[in-house]
Amino acid sequence: MDRSYISKLIKGIWACMANIEEMKIMEVCGTHTQSIAKYGIPSVLPPGIKLLSGPGCPVCVAPASFIDDAVRLMMMDNVIIATFGDMVRVKGTETSLDNSRTKDKKPVVVYSPLEVLEIAENNRDKTVVFLAVGFETTAPAIAAMIRHAEEKAIHNINVLTSIRLMPPILERVLEKHDGELGGMICPGHVAAVMGQEYFRFLPDKHDICSVISGFDAADILGAIYLIVQSKCGDKKPELKNIYKRCVSFNGNEKAKLLMDDVFTAFKGLWRGIGLVSDSALVLKERYMKYDAAYNFNLSPWGHEDAMECSCGDILMGKKTPGECRLFDAACSPTNPYGPCMVSAEGSCSVYYRYRR
Repeated sequence: MDRSYISKLIKGIWACMANIEEMKIMEVCGTHTQSIAKYGIPSVLPPGIKLLSGPGCPVCVAPASFIDDAVRLMMMDNVIIATFGDMVRVKGTETSLDNSRTKDKKPVVVYSPLEVLEIAENNRDKTVVFLAVGFETTAPAIAAMIRHAEEKAIHNINVLTSIRLMPPILERVLEKHDGELGGMICPGHVAAVMGQEYFRFLPDKHDICSVISGFDAADILGAIYLIVQSKCGDKKPELKNIYKRCVSFNGNEKAKLLMDDVFTAFKGLWRGIGLVSDSALVLKERYMKYDAAYNFNLSPWGHEDAMECSCGDILMGKKTPGECRLFDAACSPTNPYGPCMVSAEGSCSVYYRYRR
C-alpha cells in the first residue's frame, strides 16, 4: 500500500472540505461497507463528511416471506434446500432455516450455484430448491446453472429467486434522500459485470457525482476525494471509473447475454423498503419449469411484515446501526434479530465488529 499516495488523498480531501460544512456520501456495496470499517477510513476524514451505507447486501434485502417460503419448502418430503451460507441464519417472519432444522431436514450450504447440479444429479428422487440470492454479480452464475440443467436434462432443480437490480433501488434511495447526497460510491462488483455505463444515469439524470471504486483503502479514499473535489470546484457532476483494472466500459458481455437469456426484470420486494418496480430478476417463461414459486404455488413477490428493528432505514442510509433501539440489546451477531446483523456485509454486523 502506497502510504504517501494515501496521505496525499487525505490532505486533498481535507483541503476540499475547508469551505464545505457537511457532505453525505453513500457507498452501496456491502464489500465497500466492510472495507471502510476495516481500514478505519472515517477516522481520517474531516468531521463534515458523513459516510452512509446503502442497500448493497443481498442477504439483508431478501424479504421475510422469502425465508418463510424456504422454511416451508425445507420441511416438505423429498425437498432439499441448497443455499449460500449467510442465508441460513436470516429470520423470516418467525424463524430461520437454521432454527427450523431437524435431524432429517436441514439446508445444504453451497459456495457456487454450479454445486447444485451435482446435488440434483445425486438425488434424482428429490427436488433440489436453490435459494437464488444476489445482485447482478451472482445472476450470471445462477443463469449458467439453469442453462446447464437444461442442457443435461436435470429437471429436479428449482430456484427460489431473490435476485435484485441496482439502478431501480438507487432511484428509490435518491428519491428518499431528496438531494441530500453529495456523491455515491458505486459497487465495483456490479460494474465489473454490467460495465461503467450502467451507472451513467446517476450524474446524467440525478446530477450526483458518482465514482466506481475498488475495495482497498486507496480506492475508497480516491473515490471520496473525487466526489469532494467535484463539489468544492463546483464542477458538473460526472461518473468516474477508478476501478478500470476490473471494470470496462461495457462490462462482461458474455455474462450479460447469459442473464438476458434466462431472466427478465419484474417488480421486487426489498426487506424493510417495499416493492420496487423492475428491480428483481425472475425466470423467463421458457425456463419456468425451474421456478419454485411457480411449481409450489408461491407468491412471485411475497409479502412483508412490519419490522421492529430499523433495518429498512439503515439500508436506505436514513439511520446508522447505532441508532436502532435493538442494536447490541435484542440484536447481536450471536442472536441476530434483523438481517443487517446476519451477513458479513450487513451494516449492523460490520458496525458491531469494527466499532471503536
